Amino acid sequence: MTSTLYITDLDGTLLNADSEVSDASKEMINKAIDCGVLFSIATARTPSTVSKIMRGVESNLPYIVMTGAAFWNPADGEFSDTVTFTIQEAEQIFEIFLRHSFPVFIYCFHDGIIQVYHSGPLSPLEREFMKGRESRYKHFHVPEDGESVIPSPLPPVLLFYSIQPTELGGPVYEEINAKCHCNPLFYHDIFGNEIAVLEAFAPGATKARAIERLKRLTGADRVVAFGDNVNDIPMLRAADMAVAVENAIPEVKEIADIVIGSNTTDSVARFILTDSQLTTHEI
Repeated sequence: MTSTLYITDLDGTLLNADSEVSDASKEMINKAIDCGVLFSIATARTPSTVSKIMRGVESNLPYIVMTGAAFWNPADGEFSDTVTFTIQEAEQIFEIFLRHSFPVFIYCFHDGIIQVYHSGPLSPLEREFMKGRESRYKHFHVPEDGESVIPSPLPPVLLFYSIQPTELGGPVYEEINAKCHCNPLFYHDIFGNEIAVLEAFAPGATKARAIERLKRLTGADRVVAFGDNVNDIPMLRAADMAVAVENAIPEVKEIADIVIGSNTTDSVARFILTDSQLTTHEI
């Protein structure tokens, strides 16, 4: 009998228009898990929001968080398999942000949780972004003016994260991509085309590497991955079956083996339940 590991992105993929896992999706996923399905997620989010979003899903595996920079186990709240920058790599990237006077959140892993610092003034969008993200898994060391007292040397850095106007972020991304040993991403997310997300992860911190690691840990024969955006592309290419939702960007649809319904119609959960039932009966 074939063993399949199903891994889905959250925003724009499993989550509906209200950024929630619908009750119908939870019911279908839990039914599949009860039948022995291997289910996990791979998301850019941290456990602070993942723990709330995935409440009610009877998870049986660690979750891939922060685009593959760490595993997080919802059963015990523990991090594992963290991928961080060397001090030299982190300082080189941070210097570029400083030289461009470009505000950035710095996600460090210290004392078993994520410690977040900020450089530069806080925009209204960044203030809104921080709301509700403080938790026992993540602590913000960010004062009202946005200028954190940043430790020197930096603690182990998981991620540099910025949400700023697209035209300002482009040059910073280009320099980081050209000069630094890292995994940088620059894309539009839920904030609209005027705002872009700039992320820089340590080398090896990708969803693709993480799902390969999880596949080995579970002993799965195949991986079916679901996604919608540019940061899902490495994961989809590494999967045995790549599934795009209807609302995915064209680049994701182009590499997908199949395109299913949109994220607002419980398409991912329905596909997992249907496909797992078909696979279970294959001998």
